[in-house]
Amino acid sequence: MGFNCGIIGMPNVGKSTLFNALMRNSQAEAANYPFCTIEPNTGRVAVPDLRLDKLAKIADSAKLIYTQLEFVDIAGLVKDASKGEGLGNQFLAHIREVDAIAHVLRCFEDENITHVEGSIDPMRDSEIIETELLLADLESLEKQKINLEKKVRGNEKEAKLKLSLVEKIHPEMSKGKPARELIELDSEESSILQEFNLITTKPILYVCNLSENEIKSGNKFTELIRSKAIDNHSGFTVVSAQIEQELSLLSEDDRTDYLKSMGLNEPTLNRLIRSGYELLNLISFFTVGPKEAHAWTASNGVKAPQAAGKIHTDFEKGFIRAETISYDDYIKFNGENGAKEAGKMRVEGSDYLVKDGDIFNFRFNV
Repeated sequence: MGFNCGIIGMPNVGKSTLFNALMRNSQAEAANYPFCTIEPNTGRVAVPDLRLDKLAKIADSAKLIYTQLEFVDIAGLVKDASKGEGLGNQFLAHIREVDAIAHVLRCFEDENITHVEGSIDPMRDSEIIETELLLADLESLEKQKINLEKKVRGNEKEAKLKLSLVEKIHPEMSKGKPARELIELDSEESSILQEFNLITTKPILYVCNLSENEIKSGNKFTELIRSKAIDNHSGFTVVSAQIEQELSLLSEDDRTDYLKSMGLNEPTLNRLIRSGYELLNLISFFTVGPKEAHAWTASNGVKAPQAAGKIHTDFEKGFIRAETISYDDYIKFNGENGAKEAGKMRVEGSDYLVKDGDIFNFRFNV
């Protein structure tokens, strides 16, 4: 699959509890002491999508296969993590391996759960961790600069371009600007920047962990974090680890009743999953038939042959055309035959940009 979202935050903010609920098991140990999680826990979850259910019902599909997203539960970070505090260097290395970051922030009071900073202040917590991520990137740039300077002395052309970019962005980042907010870069520089593997280039989703009785209304903390997310062009969602932990222990019928009693239409983690999916700028396309209705994941902007390759490499190699129906037309005309009769099935070539919700029948020849 190749798309993953790292769950980070300070110790005891509910990261592992949320991860456990995501996985519907106890894969990640959750306990009331710092650094409970040492090695990152990884698991895949289905991305909730009511469209697939509707498509399968129309096609009378025997099986439904949802697209998936991988979540990585990374150990809690603390102040001075970039200097190795609390095994910080090890944990920061894990963050470099993910595609996006879900930053869990504790927005609930509970005297029975300790906080490493002694009080509840998610704005402070977010600034502490983001400072550590930035410091880690600055240290990485300084090390890369030394290596690039050696290569430049050996007259390596590519090294000159990279060194020039390091010298351009280091002063800005030293002022507190994360790499994702460096806007004065041309397309070539932006491409080179990705090769530096900086943590602060990764998109971030702020996840406010609320108590059970505040999940619908929010509180003073969530409004501050929401504003921060808007200012930083980042994602935002709210969840309740308390609710999700209880839900994970219930049967399907009991979960439905419990959610209704809370006035919720779905688990709060569904928002987290969908928000993570959107944060990675992913879209879903579908293949539908009597055997199965299948949702597939692709990056936004992918062309039809590459989308076909998500199903099988032979589909991409031998791509001929894509018979395409939009989701809305498939629903409106009650399936493939109805859409065909209404003239809503299109034949698209290799330059077609896949749209979210497209239903495909790929034609290929190997």
